[in-house]
Amino acid sequence: MRTSKVVTVIGGGLAGSEAAWQVARRGIKVRLFEMRPVHSTGAHRTSELAELVCSNSLKSEQEHSAPRLLKDELRAGQSLLIELARETSVPAGGALAVDREKFSALVTERLSQHPNIELRREEVTEINTDEITVIAAGPLASAPLVEAIGKLTGEQDLYFFDAISPIVDGETINYDIAFKAARYGKGGDDYVNCPMNRDEYLKFYEALSTAETVKPHAGMEDEKKFFEGCLPIEELARRGVDTLRFGPMKPVGLPDPRTGREAYACVQLRLENLMADAYNIVGFQCHIKYGEQKRVLQLIPGLENAEFIRFGQMHRNTYICSPRLLRESLQMREHPNVLFAGQISGIEGYTEAMATGMIAGMNAARLALGLETSAPPRESAVGSLAFYLANASAKNFQPANTTFALLPELEPEIRKRAKRKADRHRIQVERGLKAFNDWLTGIGEAKQFAQTA
Repeated sequence: MRTSKVVTVIGGGLAGSEAAWQVARRGIKVRLFEMRPVHSTGAHRTSELAELVCSNSLKSEQEHSAPRLLKDELRAGQSLLIELARETSVPAGGALAVDREKFSALVTERLSQHPNIELRREEVTEINTDEITVIAAGPLASAPLVEAIGKLTGEQDLYFFDAISPIVDGETINYDIAFKAARYGKGGDDYVNCPMNRDEYLKFYEALSTAETVKPHAGMEDEKKFFEGCLPIEELARRGVDTLRFGPMKPVGLPDPRTGREAYACVQLRLENLMADAYNIVGFQCHIKYGEQKRVLQLIPGLENAEFIRFGQMHRNTYICSPRLLRESLQMREHPNVLFAGQISGIEGYTEAMATGMIAGMNAARLALGLETSAPPRESAVGSLAFYLANASAKNFQPANTTFALLPELEPEIRKRAKRKADRHRIQVERGLKAFNDWLTGIGEAKQFAQTA
């Protein structure tokens, strides 16, 4: 089936490149806009498409891991970028890492030479909601484009700063020390509390105050100018030894049920919406290197053996409040011709950007062909991301990446049989990949793919 409609893709990063490919390979013309090199950013170094600005790692390739499941679904969906990542891979133990220069050069070559793709090196300053458009501008979108997105989404639903607290695997919390309770006894037991005595607090305070922080990208030194209402935990610590005890670590209203007394300080963890048995460390957004975060956070009583699903972050960013704006198909609720993908939609990670680009591209093509759009099943890794974007709490919305905690829980009888975490993860992966392939078959996009070690 051919169509005279043209799809616009804004942004030549990972999400935009994948979206453009998915549209073009279905026989539809694409205008792919990338402002570099006419306008650059403080993070990018080249004008190539799909440039990796941070790490060159696309995370684990270990069998039955959540990152591997996401990659397998990308392969099932005939992702160009995951194929080229394989072609340009470099040794990285159990991870998939790429030669970043060869990778982005190859993506640029393949897309530039595609007969259905017109690559336009221009800055986009307006969005036409009557045209089928994928917005994949990334977190460093230009000021005029951010203004246009703000007009489209409503300024109150556009974030300019990323403040993310660490997330802990609930199964690794030590409940011999931690206890569940809400402050002043108001509410249920969705909070986990880690009490500290004075010596434990001072040891934690010293480690936090001296932890090595992340250096901002060149040209983006203003990342250090934080909002007073959302300060990183280490910045609060620098303001005085007791600042944390009267802020995010205040023990007031949280008596330990085993002693009946309030602790010297207390760290609270809140159950994550849509994440199974995962807890957000309340108020612990930080700008500390990941290795340092693990060392410091494991000094908290009850978290000494904690496994971290996500570490804290704070950096300049642009992303929409997707739960208010998007459907699970990644279309806007009020403007269904407009789709979002990549970091600007509220996800984190390279493969997550590719995955949302794949789904947005598929659905943009379906719109152009006059077909019903579709969302991948929640059991799949891609589907769990799309479900999160459309259904997370709008009040506390934070970007997320692929973890087992984002996938739906297994049924109680299956959990009872699969006592080991490794067995439960294997079942989730097998279930997710089957659901994704069944979905592709159901919408006529099938390319059967079986996971290999």
